[in-house]
Parts: sequence; structure tokens; C-alpha cells
Amino acid sequence: MSFYPQIKQFLLGKTLPTSAHAEERLSNAAALAVLSSDALSSVAYATEEILLILVTAGSSALGLSVPIAVAIILLLGIVILSYRQTIRAYPKGGGSYIVARENLGLYPGLVAGGSLMIDYILTVTVSVSAGTAALTSLVPALLPYTVSLCLIFIFLLTLANLRGVKESGNIFMAPTYAFIASIFVLIGLGLFKQATGQPVTEYPTLPVQEGVSLFFILRAFAAGCTALTGVEAISDGVLAFKEPEWKNARLTLLFLGIILGLMFVGITYLSNVYHVVPREGETLVSQLGKLLVGNGPFYGFIQIVTLLILLLAANTSYADFPRLSYFLAKDGFLPRQLALLGDRLVYSNGIILLSLCAAVLVIVFKGQVNAIIPLYAVGVFTSFTLSQAGMVRRWFRLKERGWQASALMNGLGAIATLIVLGVIVSTKFLLGAWLVVVAIPLVVWLFLAIHRHYEYVAQRLSIQGLPPRSYVPRPKPAVVTHPAVVVVGQLNRGTVEALDYARTIADEIVAVHVDLNSTDREKLQEKWRNLESDIPLEIIDSPYRSVIEPIVDFVAQFEDRHQDVFTTVIIPAFVTRNWWDSLLHNQTTLFLKTALRAKQSRVITTVRYYL
Repeated sequence: MSFYPQIKQFLLGKTLPTSAHAEERLSNAAALAVLSSDALSSVAYATEEILLILVTAGSSALGLSVPIAVAIILLLGIVILSYRQTIRAYPKGGGSYIVARENLGLYPGLVAGGSLMIDYILTVTVSVSAGTAALTSLVPALLPYTVSLCLIFIFLLTLANLRGVKESGNIFMAPTYAFIASIFVLIGLGLFKQATGQPVTEYPTLPVQEGVSLFFILRAFAAGCTALTGVEAISDGVLAFKEPEWKNARLTLLFLGIILGLMFVGITYLSNVYHVVPREGETLVSQLGKLLVGNGPFYGFIQIVTLLILLLAANTSYADFPRLSYFLAKDGFLPRQLALLGDRLVYSNGIILLSLCAAVLVIVFKGQVNAIIPLYAVGVFTSFTLSQAGMVRRWFRLKERGWQASALMNGLGAIATLIVLGVIVSTKFLLGAWLVVVAIPLVVWLFLAIHRHYEYVAQRLSIQGLPPRSYVPRPKPAVVTHPAVVVVGQLNRGTVEALDYARTIADEIVAVHVDLNSTDREKLQEKWRNLESDIPLEIIDSPYRSVIEPIVDFVAQFEDRHQDVFTTVIIPAFVTRNWWDSLLHNQTTLFLKTALRAKQSRVITTVRYYL
């Protein structure tokens, strides 16, 4: 094994066969850690975001935080119940993209998909930045290194997720449940101290910068709605659960709603009772911890598990962004590379793309949570609304048993999330939300441009219209002087031309195709009999989803059987109109030629088909 594969195996573990996919499922407890950490972690900053708005109206306005939190919890209940309906209707996974596209049409589906992709990227950026803020609150000397710490944490999250779903679930369970336990202990201590009449601090005198109005309260409400981000992750990730998937997903979603609601209201209530005001350089949870438990070991424990859960909140995106990218790529709206399973049965390219985008945003916004928060939640509430509206349309269309109650619940969810979306956009537009409002149409335009390219390529390569061929089976020569191996990815016009070229130079030809567990063998063999019946087609199974290694091994064995002559390896390749179009295609030809050279194959020919 060469150096690179050794390092890769050390960091990520051994390659898993496709047959192990069913084993890489999550229990309910692990799924809560992997898919719900974003929503659960929001209690570390959602209350603070409400108070940052209210504080501008002076001390007297801070008491509004509790009724605002209660309103947000009511909205959370509506969204949770709505998504439970979605999970029941789509037992194999019903993300916003799938639900909206199937029930509302292509463009609403792409808007939902683009909105969620943007939100997932922002989730990683916000979560890592907030986690780093918790660390710098504990160790102020680290404050100048905020951006570097954020990038290190993104790298570690990438590494953990590239190791596989099951392994990342095992890694993240302990910090998630430690955070939940520490917050409930903190809330219990705060309520106990209040009940025993211990002294309560007074609010500092705060200057009144603006008056309390309906719009002002809606701004605070919109800021606190960041507590709902991540709720849709369980609906998107149903297939990550063990069987019965949809029932386990519904149960886990209910537990998420209960735990999140209690923690969020508890932290907000204690902040109000103990008159905690947001402070530069220290988080709200840190201030509450010092007030209730002092600077002892438990305070340090709270800060560490808060840091960990905020980092793990990003993991919700790592669980769902690659899966959403897979669906979009499979439908031809994103590069096909995003639909490929990696060595550890995760969509590795999606994980890497998410990390790169989040790292760029961290650098641009310098890891400042408050600078990124205004961009947050626009995308998720857009997808919320489209998903719930799509479900209403579905119930009315299919009219399944009990559809009226289900339609009512999803309709209520659609209306509530649409109102909140309007509030968020109107209150945060000038603060930065306009960036997301502009970005969503641009992302949808990119989806459509990619789709047009793939349709053009499919049209140019299609063998439809080619007349059936009646080649006479090639007799095997007594002495083979020029054998050839033709690599067949798909049977298209490029492959046909490569086979025609092989007939002109070789007296023994064999075609080889690698099945990544996605080939319709019967259909391929039928097409082959109609077009290329004189050349035998070998189909090789690849249980580890590698195209390169099976072909290299096959060529090596073929060359061993023809040691005294030169074997030509013929690789069909199409050439795109523009160089940037090639980024949308796997560079299999390049990697295969490199691997064959490493094995000292001497004659490698590329037959190009120009699009």
C-alpha cells in the first residue's frame, strides 16, 4: 500500500463494503445526538439573541423575554407535530426538497433545496463560531485565535464524519447527553435557589435606545426563532435510523421537541429571574453558570460541554447536507460526484464541500456569531414553509385515511412558518438577511444551469436512433498479435466509437464494465446484444464501490495471459464544450490512466468524443 492510502486508512478506517450499509444505522439515542444537536444546542445562544434586541429598550423591556420564549415554544410544537405528519407520509425520508418538488413542482422544490443547503452551511458556521465563543469565554487568552480555532474545529468535524455515520454517532453521544444533563442541573439549581429565597441580582441601569413597539417585539421573536433551526433534520434523515425507520424517527422527533422546549424556556426564565444581561466576550450560559455554581469545576464542565454541543450542532448539517446533495445530484441539479458513496459509506464529497463553504464564511465573518446570526434562519423557514405547504397539497390530492386532520396540522404549520419567515426577512433584511434572499435565487439558477448541461450531454451521447448492428462474431485467431481491453462506463456514442476503433487495431477484444451495485445488468446486456454482439462484455462486481482497482486488476490478469504482445487499453472519454463543464464530471479517465501507468501498462489509448 502506498503512502496516501496508508494515511487515509489511518485517519478514516478501512473501506466498508456496500453490503455493510444496513449496519451503519443509528439507534434512537445516537440519532438524537447526530441529527438533533443543532436544535438542542440553540439554547446556548437563542435566549441571548432575544436579549440582545430587548436590551436596547432598557431594563424594563428584558422581562418580555419569557412571553417571547413561550410563543417560540408554541411554534416549535406546531413544527414538531407537522414534521411528524411528514415522516408518516414519507417513511423513506421526506426532506423539504423531495416534498416540495413532488407536490408543488420543480421550482418550489429547488427553492426548498437551495434554502436548506444555504442554511446547513450557515449552521456549521454559526455553531462552530458559537462553540469557539464558549471556549474563549472560559479561556479569554484564546480570543485572538478565534478564526484559527474555528478552522481547526471544522477540520476535526470533517474527519469524524468521514469515518462514517455509526462511528460519528458513537463519538457524539456522550457530549450531547452531558450537555442536556448539565443544562437541566443548572435549571434545577436556579429554581431551587429562587424557591429558597436566595438574593437575586438587580438589572444594571441600561440606556433606552429605542421604544417598545410591535415591530420591536417581532424583531426579538425573530432573533429567538434560531431555536428552531435543525428541527427538520430528523425528517430529512429518516433512512439513518434503524428499522422501523419512520416510527423511530417520529419518536426521536417528539423527544427532541420536549427536551428542547424545557431547556429553552428554563434558560430564558432563569435569565429573567437572575437579571442576566448579554455581555461582550462572555456567553449568557457562562454568566448563569457563574451566578449559580461559582467558578468551580461544575462551571468549567458546563462550558466544556457547551463548547462540544455547539460544535456538534454543526454535525446536524454534516448528517443532512451530503444527503440533500445526493438527492439533488441524482436528479441532475448538482455535480454527479456528490451522489457517490465514499469509503466509509457516507457521501464524502458532500462532507468536504460543506466544510470548504463553512470555512470560507468563518474567514469572511471572522468567526463572530452576532455577524452571522442575521443571515441565519431565513433558509430554514423558507424550507419549513414549502415543505408544510407541499404536505397540505399532498393530503388534498391523495385523501388518505385521516387526511383532514393531517392537512389541518400541516396547514397550521405552513401558515405559522410563513408568518415567521416574513417577520425574519423584514426585521433582519438590512442587517444581512438580504444576502440570503439574494443567494437563494442564484443557487436555484445554478441548479438549473447544471441540469441543462447534463441534459445536453445525455442528448449528445444517447444511442437512441442508432440502428441495430449485425456484426459477425469475431473468430478467435490462432495467434493473438494485438489484444485490446475497452473500458465501458455506459453504453453511449463515445463508447461505440471506442469499440469501432478497437476493431480496426485489435484481433482480440474484450470490453469490461464495473458494477457499483447500480447497474441494470439485464438492460445493459440487451443494449449490448443489439449494438456490440461480436465483442464479449465482462461485468465485474465492485463491493467497495471502486471503479479503478477492479479495472486495473482485470487489465493485469489480461496482460498476464498475453505476455509476448502489446495489450492496448482503450478508454472512451467525452470532451466538454468548456473547460469548466468538466468539473461536473468524474475524472475517472485521468485517475484510471494514472493507476494503469503505476502498474506499468504500456499502451493506453484515449478515444475522445467531442460534445
